Order: sequence, then C-alpha cells, then structure tokens
Amino acid sequence: MLRVTRSRLLRQLTLGLLSLCCVAVFAACGSSTPTASTSAGSPAGSSAGGETLKVAIDPTFAPFQIKAASGSYEGFDIDLFNAISEAAGFKAELQQLPFDGIIPALQAGTVDATISTMTITAERAKTVDFSHPYFKAGLAIAVQDSNTDITSLASLKGKKVAVQIGTTGAEKAKAADPAALRTFDNAPLALQELANGNVDAVVNDAPVTLYAIKSGNIKGLKVVGQLLTEEYYGMATPKGSPNLEKINSGLATIISNGKYAEIYKKWFGGKPPTLPDKAPV
Repeated sequence: MLRVTRSRLLRQLTLGLLSLCCVAVFAACGSSTPTASTSAGSPAGSSAGGETLKVAIDPTFAPFQIKAASGSYEGFDIDLFNAISEAAGFKAELQQLPFDGIIPALQAGTVDATISTMTITAERAKTVDFSHPYFKAGLAIAVQDSNTDITSLASLKGKKVAVQIGTTGAEKAKAADPAALRTFDNAPLALQELANGNVDAVVNDAPVTLYAIKSGNIKGLKVVGQLLTEEYYGMATPKGSPNLEKINSGLATIISNGKYAEIYKKWFGGKPPTLPDKAPV
C-alpha cells in the first residue's frame, strides 16, 4: 500500500501547543471504518453555477472533519473547503471514504480531489498532485497521565504503541522499534485503546490528539515531549488535474482576504502561522 500519511503545527510550539489548543472548544469523534457515501445537505460550496467536484473526506479526525449526528459534516477542513469553493467559483460534493482508500480513489478517478488532513510527502507526490499547503502540523506522543517512562520517540522501543493505519504516525512509531504496533481505522479508536490501558502510547497528529484530550471524551491522557515532526497538510488531486489550479486560486484568495484566519481562529484560537507556497519534503 502507498505510504499514506497525515492523516489538522510549528515545531517550536511543542508543548506550547497545549496552551494554544486550550482556547478552542474541543470535541473528539470516532467511528468504525466508513463506507463511501455522500451526506445530503453537506455541500462544500454554494457557488451558483460552475463545475461540481467530487471531494473525498474522512470525517474521523476532529477538529478538522467531523460527522454530526444530523449526518452533515463540519470542522476546519469543511469550513475551509466551503470558502475555497466559493472563492474559486465551483461546487463540491463531499464523499466519505476511509483514509487509506482516498489516494486509490484519486488514482482511479472516482473522486476529483480530497481535503483530509493529508500530509504532503515526496512519496505521495509521485502519485497525486498537491495544492499549496493549507495547514502546518506535527506528530506528538500521547500516554496515560500516570506514565513517566515515555518521554520521547526513543523511549517507545519495546513498548506497545497504537496508531492510525497508513499515517505518518504509524511510520514514525514503527521506526522506534516497539514491541507491538497496533493499527486502527481512525485516531479516536487508537486513543481509546490507550485510555483503556491496552497500549503504552499513541503516535498521532498533535492538533487532533490535543483536541481529543481537551474534549474530555477520552480521559486520562497527556501529550509528552516535543513534536516529532513538522508537517504540512495539502489538498490533493489526480496527476495533471486542471482542478488543482482552481483549488490553489481559492486558497490564495481566502488567505489574502482574511477568511482563512477567521476559520483558523474559530477552530483553534489565535493567529494562524504563515504558510509557504510549497511544503519542504
């Protein structure tokens, strides 16, 4: 399978990221592996006229993508793509897919694009085209509150670690030579496994992990050490797709007119970091 990584921040924020995320209203969600579906009433754009793009999402990654009880989708990514599609003059039809099925769907042409907290990597860029970065993030280690043994990636050696399948967290944790690496369909399930005491740690995207902890839905966990990586999320399209230019244009517009900062503040609080035109990979 492709190395599908995320899978929502600056390395220098490290533990300071905790205080940043405290100002947000946190809520985590979990689900079993979803099947492809389209949620009625959840368009990602309301522009009159224009082309309609099929956009893949995996709404198991709060606060970026969440499926509400009503069946509609919400979160940072959803608000962002609403604004992008409106600015660029196209419509979007959201389609729910498991995260590790999104790139294959792009390659097969069954979807036109994705916004799914997908980390931009050189390996993935061989098979899809990425937009300009839309979010800066990084990986963090979560443990139970009482754990004092695990403080860094090196201390995961010989431990039981849970991760979301196909993510950068999974790759990073594997490199630490754990005694067992347990994979789950989404991050909330991995974090719940940790809360239940069945594993020693979870390696996952820092914003998502902190969001889950602060929500109170998954109790008794903490983030330790410094961020393991600095990563950028990008929207992706099939190779050579003309839709990439539309997406980049819409993203540039909402960054310049302040809409991006407004959406960022809504979900994370504070001022967003400056995003580069291209992710360092």
